[in-house]
Amino acid sequence: MEQRDGRTAPPALGVGMVGYAFMGAAHSQGWRTVGHVFDLPLRPVLAAIAGRDAHAVRAAADKHGWAAAETDWRALVARDDVDLVDICTPGDSHAEIAIAALEAGKHVLCEKPLANSVAEAEAMVAAAEAARARGQVAMVGFNYRRVPALTYARRLIAEGRLGTLRHVRVTYLQDWLVDPDFPLTWRLQREHAGSGALGDLGAHIVDLAQYLTGEPLVGVSAQLETFVKERPRLDGTSFGPTASGGTGRGPVTVDDAAVFTGRLASGALATFEATRMASGRKNALRLEVNGASGSLAFDLERLNELHFLDHREPAATAGFRRIVVTEPEHPYLEGWWPPGHALGYEHTFAHQARDLVEAIASGTDPLPSFADGLQVQRVLAAVEESAQKNSVYTPVQTAEAEVR
Repeated sequence: MEQRDGRTAPPALGVGMVGYAFMGAAHSQGWRTVGHVFDLPLRPVLAAIAGRDAHAVRAAADKHGWAAAETDWRALVARDDVDLVDICTPGDSHAEIAIAALEAGKHVLCEKPLANSVAEAEAMVAAAEAARARGQVAMVGFNYRRVPALTYARRLIAEGRLGTLRHVRVTYLQDWLVDPDFPLTWRLQREHAGSGALGDLGAHIVDLAQYLTGEPLVGVSAQLETFVKERPRLDGTSFGPTASGGTGRGPVTVDDAAVFTGRLASGALATFEATRMASGRKNALRLEVNGASGSLAFDLERLNELHFLDHREPAATAGFRRIVVTEPEHPYLEGWWPPGHALGYEHTFAHQARDLVEAIASGTDPLPSFADGLQVQRVLAAVEESAQKNSVYTPVQTAEAEVR
């Protein structure tokens, strides 16, 4: 295939997506955009999208630019024009779809958290390792790693700019469950979601803490709470943040909030808070890392900024300075706008797509891997175990000395 400028177009990479709601829309934006921003070795083609509701999935295909729509994910996996399967479904189906796709010879991108249990995540890692021997790759979708300011923060920490790490503190606060009459969606049912705020929000902040420091959490002490024990049953015609209630009420079987402390492999201390019951907080993810030589601070609501302190400067002039992460030298920025022109949430999915396409083309392992997703799952399991045991310190089962 030849482009208009006479150059030969890169080979096609057929993408198939399972799921079309919030994450499906976000991933679609990334796949649709990435080839227009970055020079890629493969050309993503939106081949097909799958969902159980024929009318809804067809509407999603038309809206987001997918060439075909399927009502059975197995049919999507079997398509010859699908090389990569992107999984954006509730957690209870991640393992089944991912393993089937890998066994069918496809590359896989799976949304976080990787699975609903450690056992499922371990099975997914085993399938990914077997597929890797056949030249396939698998990646878990922790998109906040792709915020340029956070990617840059990881670089500064790896370069030793903070010195010996002492503290990591991360909070992720939302408020969409404050109303006790918000209906009983799948995210409030353990059999579908695995956990509540812990898996939905806590997975992100656990991954970020380990990613930024390059260290695994080795133990935790935790408390979980479900403030609203029952909610209206969901009207079968609605879903998501605008869902409406149906007849009667049903039990909430996941946590509304999680609070826990942890220890990193180096001995540094970490604190975490994840809740969907913080009135007025829509999507407030904030973190700070303190070391012997400096500190970093980040706020997702100002995602183009990173605050950095060099503790070695004279006290008279020392202080946090604001770094606007929009320069071409910053991660991912070479493909976007002139310096000072801000990026947003949706751009993280284009960055995620770019990294995965480049890994597929080069035959290298994309990050975060399924093994990284398993490590997060083990931390979440330790948090639940600690909470069940009245916050007793609980070691995290871990197999690797560092997080990539």
